[in-house]
Amino acid sequence: MSEFISKKLLKEKAEKYGVMLDDKALERFDIYAKLLVEWNEKINLTAITDPEEIVIKHFVDSLTVFSAVEIPQRAKIIDVGTGAGFPGVAMLIARPDLDVTLLDSTNKKLNVIRDILENIGLEANVVHKRAEEAGQSKDYREVYDFATARAVSNLRDLSEYCIPFVKVGGTFISMKSAKADEEIEEGKKAISVLGGKIEAKKTLELETAGERTVILIKKISSTSNKYPRPSAKIAKNPIK
Repeated sequence: MSEFISKKLLKEKAEKYGVMLDDKALERFDIYAKLLVEWNEKINLTAITDPEEIVIKHFVDSLTVFSAVEIPQRAKIIDVGTGAGFPGVAMLIARPDLDVTLLDSTNKKLNVIRDILENIGLEANVVHKRAEEAGQSKDYREVYDFATARAVSNLRDLSEYCIPFVKVGGTFISMKSAKADEEIEEGKKAISVLGGKIEAKKTLELETAGERTVILIKKISSTSNKYPRPSAKIAKNPIK
């Protein structure tokens, strides 16, 4: 069967970030890319449909998280606003041992995720909820080792959506597509109020896709039950 993406390219680029992909993982990524493009004709998932760009800007970009933070075996991860599955599904393909929850408020996108998971033979907990609702539910609140979010919202507001999911001692991983110094400065107060502390900022160059920044926020104390607030309140009265 012919390849949709270049598995060789993906394997080589992933290795640069310390991620070793076996033949099974590469095959799963190939199916993922093919289905992503097919589904994209029916529902708007991504502007990136060129196979090589999918490899770099979606898959390798998602996998850089493993070079930024050590993720133990069987760690519990929630990918907030997962969209087309980045970084959550990509992380699961690279590390099938992980216990991954994929959260999104758009069920159409989650139907795509369900189809992709079925076709690649992997399981994840797929949740159709708004982040601020799930963050107030005992089923999801402070139960995860890691929360991830890729290129969603500004760091200050994003922290209110994501930090409540993380257990004390866990980490919120915010993946940004550019320098994030201003966002970090703007978000410091909110992060502190929510029980977090910025632990590290890792910047890397993603081949043809430019600079990427991964911000690691450690959860050092429990989040007040006041948070997360409804999205309208977060937008109107951000934590300052």
